[in-house]
Amino acid sequence: MVTPDELITEHTILSVVVGSRAYGLSTADSDVDLRGVYAAPSSAWWGFSKPPTHVEDPGGDRLYWELERFLELALQGSPTVLECLWSPIVEYSDPLGDELLGLRSQLLSRRVYQSFLGYANSQFDRLASPVSARDWKRAMHMVRSLISVRHTLTTGELLIDVGAWRQQLLTIRRGEADWGSVRAWRDKLAQQAEEAYSTTRLPARANRAAAERFLIEVRRTRL
Repeated sequence: MVTPDELITEHTILSVVVGSRAYGLSTADSDVDLRGVYAAPSSAWWGFSKPPTHVEDPGGDRLYWELERFLELALQGSPTVLECLWSPIVEYSDPLGDELLGLRSQLLSRRVYQSFLGYANSQFDRLASPVSARDWKRAMHMVRSLISVRHTLTTGELLIDVGAWRQQLLTIRRGEADWGSVRAWRDKLAQQAEEAYSTTRLPARANRAAAERFLIEVRRTRL
């Protein structure tokens, strides 16, 4: 049986940096958050014990998904998973990882509107009053998510690096922004995302058949 560590060290096909460094929002004390995909050997699926769907460090700095689970989440429009495919910082990619990256546009659909907006709303709903330091960080990511989904619906490409808004976003994170202006920005972005959704060229559903073909191809190469 392949161990979780071996799945990452020997069977990773893609590894990227996410979080503040990928967002263009890193500071001196920012961690390096790694996310990736491993393709378990096909023989690992034959017995009663199946490979884990994901492997995560206790601290959460490293999280890797098994390919099948990764594709399932991508088809559902998961922000966390889709961000891996558009991260500007690729730490490692083998030929299969390159193919997976080449498939990313077919894994994108209008579902990003609900998933990204849902994430932004969840962050907004969790904000306390008065706003704490931790809540200001949530507020920043709420705005960042809305910027990203607006861009995605408009262009068909997921926006990860929001460095163009770095100063405004870090001002929010430091708690130096007026809450009324933050809420107004949030409302404006949400309205623009709704308008972009009504005219987007993204398909209603991602290309599940293409994802399945790739999964089968990988399983064959791992025999």
